Amino acid sequence: MSEVLLISEAEPPAELALLSHQVSRVHSAAQALAEGTAADVVLIDARSDLAGARAACRSLAGTAPILLFVPVAGLALISTEWGFTDFIVAGSEPAELEARIRILARTGSDPDLLVAGPIRVDPAAYSASIEGEPLDLTYTEFELLRYLMQHPGRVLSRETLVSQVWGYDYYGGTRTVDVHVRRLRAKLGQFDTYIGTVRNVGYRFASTREAQRVG
Repeated sequence: MSEVLLISEAEPPAELALLSHQVSRVHSAAQALAEGTAADVVLIDARSDLAGARAACRSLAGTAPILLFVPVAGLALISTEWGFTDFIVAGSEPAELEARIRILARTGSDPDLLVAGPIRVDPAAYSASIEGEPLDLTYTEFELLRYLMQHPGRVLSRETLVSQVWGYDYYGGTRTVDVHVRRLRAKLGQFDTYIGTVRNVGYRFASTREAQRVG
């Protein structure tokens, strides 16, 4: 049994009541963030408000796997850029809803997966993505992003980053850190603020709470 957080201003989907999961409900993504509600899967109801569902997806991306509950008429309008993990059409069989929740709950429990807002890094698959779109990173950029995300909220000196990302036997100097951070920020685009600069010290990746707010 999984913890499912339903974001909906309407009556809960009838299919959900037929399942054995523990379901909690809030009316908006803002309420979910304010209350700090934890869940294995977030189910966002898009039946009556596609624009609101889109905003909710973007606000909650990265907090947990997101399943979008969408009407048939809305299929042509949804996009992976919204930030949801998977979607299901309203009126589907309860067995399909159960299967999708079960798969997403298992995905969200992966302890190696690094998630910050729309940014996801999967060390096992050696892949990174932002809002579901793959990030084209070099080996060093990937390792740098991974190390930063593994230490959210912590100030990391350039010397620490050189030793942990480039290796203790690297003699190129700490300036290379600034160069790679600049390139990495460029690839993160509008989400470059996840990597903060600490003057005269180094860099700091957004903490979990900050990532929820920025994402």
